[in-house]
Amino acid sequence: MLQSRFMVAQLGARMHYAVPRILHRAGMLSGFFTDICASEGLLRLLNLLPKRLLRGSLERLLDRRLTGVPDALVHTFPLLGLEYKRRLRAARSAEEAVLAHFWASCAFSERVARNLGNSLDAAYIFNSAGLEILECCRARGALGCLEQCSSPRAKEMRLVREESARFPEWGPLADTGHVNAAYGAREKREWAAASLIICPSEFVRSGLVEEGADPAKIRVVPYGVDVEARSQESEVGNQNLGRRTAEVQPLRVLVAGKVCLQKGSHYVLQAAEFLQGRAQFRMVGSLAGLPQSVSDKLRRQIELLGPVPRPAMAAHYGWADAFLLPSLCEGSATVTYEALAYGLPVICTPNTGSVVRDGIEGFVVPIRDPNAIAGRIEELAANPERRTRMGQDARLRARDFTLEAYGQRLLAALNTSSDLQIAG
Repeated sequence: MLQSRFMVAQLGARMHYAVPRILHRAGMLSGFFTDICASEGLLRLLNLLPKRLLRGSLERLLDRRLTGVPDALVHTFPLLGLEYKRRLRAARSAEEAVLAHFWASCAFSERVARNLGNSLDAAYIFNSAGLEILECCRARGALGCLEQCSSPRAKEMRLVREESARFPEWGPLADTGHVNAAYGAREKREWAAASLIICPSEFVRSGLVEEGADPAKIRVVPYGVDVEARSQESEVGNQNLGRRTAEVQPLRVLVAGKVCLQKGSHYVLQAAEFLQGRAQFRMVGSLAGLPQSVSDKLRRQIELLGPVPRPAMAAHYGWADAFLLPSLCEGSATVTYEALAYGLPVICTPNTGSVVRDGIEGFVVPIRDPNAIAGRIEELAANPERRTRMGQDARLRARDFTLEAYGQRLLAALNTSSDLQIAG
């Protein structure tokens, strides 16, 4: 059994602090560093405010509540977090927003590295926000574990540039080349410094290898969601889905995520134009940066709702007969796990990083292929029995990708680190 105790450094509250909670339950957490946490310091006072007063940024701050980890193990840098948010709000271009992200990643990692103390057994960090920590691990002969949450920045930007050249009407690509080059170089240094690289999908693993990461260091660990909570939330929606399968009606297709080229939103539009009313499309997600001409064109074929609070997503999953995400580049999209848990057949691409198996819980279609998307939608619409069976299989598949199962997979992957040589 692995004896290492991990210090975890995480900028933000991704997956509701799943990694430090998993490690603490296993007796393997030595400390946790983050920027802002509503369970720490003066931010605890937010928990005393009436819910009616919590709107916008205050409500999002309250979501950063860490449970299941003792306060004594938690270390925060709230001023850094607030400055990060200030820079993001002040950003007037995509380049400035990327610069803010890059500044926060570097500043956070440097701050944590200066506060590690003398005892360091192992560290768990996340891509682009842990280089200095990994270098400390290497210098001290400690284990350094890196989670590469998304596809390498170089591959992501290559795909986005290609798509922007093919669809210039979706707006010019922001001039962020020099910042992204710095991001890419930082990631490569992290891969070299890490003893172990955890990633959520085969798509990310292949991207890491393409960009020069050592394949012997890489372990694929798919994520998970709270299936029981999703099932309870979607009880009414699934009753509705069961009634609709016997009816003749346009198939209801839900798409969730930012409306942009990277998410394949333009291919959703092309599929909707091809089907011409034979399916009903709904998009939930930010429209920021979308040219008015494009959003007008989308609205003629698709119901655009913009961003919605996470608790409100239950109603949209319940509305749908199928879920669609034809992304060009992801890590492992959480919405695909959620759709499975809600009992929806999922149509996605290999680049979505999903755990969907082609022909079982849905369909895996090639990227940049609206005809394949439309064909699979027509197939689901024409075969309600198969659609019902796929929905049932989706729920069964989701049981293998709960937060508990994710924790077991993560601990198993970390156990393999005992066979790895400390980077040096």
